Amino acid sequence: MKQKIKAVWVIISIVVLGAWLWQGDKIASGQFAKEFVPGLDLAGGSALTYTIETGKLPKEADIKESVESLRDVIERRVNLFGVREPTVTTAFSRIAQEWRLIIELPGVTNVQEATKLIGETPVLEFRTLRPGMAGVNASTTIGDFESSPLTGTYLKKTNLVFDQNTNRPMVELNFDDTGAKLFAAITKANVGREVAIFLDGLPISSPVVNEEITGGKAVISGNFSIEEARILVGRLNSGALPVPITLSGTTVVGPALGEKAIGAGVKASIIGFLLIALFMIFWYRLPGFLAVIALASYTTIMLALFKLIPVTLTAAGIAGFIISLGLAVDANVLTFERMKEELRSGKSLSDAMEAGFMRAWTSIRDSHLAAIIVSIILFWFGTSIVKGFAFTFFLGAVVSLFSAQIITRTLLRAVVVRNMGKASRFLFSSGFFKN
Repeated sequence: MKQKIKAVWVIISIVVLGAWLWQGDKIASGQFAKEFVPGLDLAGGSALTYTIETGKLPKEADIKESVESLRDVIERRVNLFGVREPTVTTAFSRIAQEWRLIIELPGVTNVQEATKLIGETPVLEFRTLRPGMAGVNASTTIGDFESSPLTGTYLKKTNLVFDQNTNRPMVELNFDDTGAKLFAAITKANVGREVAIFLDGLPISSPVVNEEITGGKAVISGNFSIEEARILVGRLNSGALPVPITLSGTTVVGPALGEKAIGAGVKASIIGFLLIALFMIFWYRLPGFLAVIALASYTTIMLALFKLIPVTLTAAGIAGFIISLGLAVDANVLTFERMKEELRSGKSLSDAMEAGFMRAWTSIRDSHLAAIIVSIILFWFGTSIVKGFAFTFFLGAVVSLFSAQIITRTLLRAVVVRNMGKASRFLFSSGFFKN
């Protein structure tokens, strides 16, 4: 009876999860209302590839740091456009021996508009408050500040340093000779007031000037965490050490193509699931039917994870999910075949089931571990398209272990009978033969 109650709870849990999955926007709200996130090839949009001209950086510049700072700036810039689920990534091409910036903008199919949104080199500016302004905040507009001749062009380098007395992180600014003179003039005229630092037209810091600062070196102190200070350093350096970018390639996917890819993916998933279900029920009968329920549970859990993480679904990702269905079934097939062997040796149905799971475990473990390792390698070294496939395949391997070893076993334990009659022998036989 205890096993039957467990099985009922498993089925109820999956039904509730499935209801949330398909009708989540109607039965849930706030943080519990999630939607699938289609990738560029499914939703349609533009993909822009830029070549990062790192060769124009000063010799003392840290290339990786400069590239990451550029990515951060462009990501902040893209997020201002209201584009849904944009992605900004950097990659080093070993063939071309160059750094590249890849920007995906779902829903934006006008390439000229997209390139205009991205712009070019980040712009760093130092601005002072207009007379009568109290300070800088999130609602302050660009019109509330006065431009100054001091820009990122005159900022040689920004460093993360620590206060010798309190050990608090601070941001150190180093100007060249021209910048030092301009900065001294600005600080002299604004003692007791804020000098705002703008990146791409938005304030990223607004330190208060305590005194005139000469010598071309200044420190921004405050209640920074180390990570906050490091981010500010990166943003300042992206303007201080401009990394020119050149558009080298564009890809445009129309909404019609995206809808066609989604339709094909859904159709392939349904057909694949139905064929697997028919085979399992025909060949393994009652255990096969329970395996289909476990497979439906597996599918529900996977789709729920796609929403919750969330996973950006691409055509390659859907392919990884479809292939993982076969991996999920393979674990059940191994277990059922072991069960048949144990039944032929004369064991009772319950003993054969437990022995079947135990003997099949090592094979299931090894096959899934191999799949997990391969998916990690593909994700680590692959391109963005390969990563989409690798990640869904990795999730599939992990969830498959849970589905085969927990859900299928729980359901089987609930239907196992002590005495094997004719009906039981037929239900637990396989193919055209009896055990």
